[in-house]
Amino acid sequence: MEWEWNVDLFRIINNLGRDNEFISDMYVVFAHYSIYLLVAAVILYFLSRNRSNKVMVISSIITVVISEIIGKLVGLLHSNNQPFAELGNVHNLIVKEVNNSFPSDHTMIFFAVSVCIWLFRRKYSFLWIVLAILVALSRVGVGVHYPADVMVGAIIGTLVANIVYKMVCKQQAIKSYSESGTKSKFM
Repeated sequence: MEWEWNVDLFRIINNLGRDNEFISDMYVVFAHYSIYLLVAAVILYFLSRNRSNKVMVISSIITVVISEIIGKLVGLLHSNNQPFAELGNVHNLIVKEVNNSFPSDHTMIFFAVSVCIWLFRRKYSFLWIVLAILVALSRVGVGVHYPADVMVGAIIGTLVANIVYKMVCKQQAIKSYSESGTKSKFM
């Protein structure tokens, strides 16, 4: 069974959808369908003629792969089923098979890609982070994850995105230095 704070916070978020149909509908949209928006955005970024967008997309893909590997390893250290399988009286809005819900793959993927976009693009790309937070909350709201599941997913995706970004910047700085013979802004 989960930590008490985890269950209590789950109940608060999950019950918001039980009491309000609009919130319930938004939970489903963000938890289930927003992944398609993310995939479409990544494809559009990649198809643009902007080289930095291509680097950003490749970095995002690398970040997702590394995050998933780390997530699977972390999931071996701690395992819990979804709240709808462990708790009574859960407002379950998505049909899902029972398995280890720790950490949240959806949240990890969203944070991995969203943080990569933010690191590369800045400006208004913080909206991707807002969307990632909404996805994380909605995964709890639909009854398929505990708050700790999405928190750990967000942490893994964010940390890996930052590490990959720094490695890419360092690589670009080395390439720039070797081509021009002068230090770049990344060194």
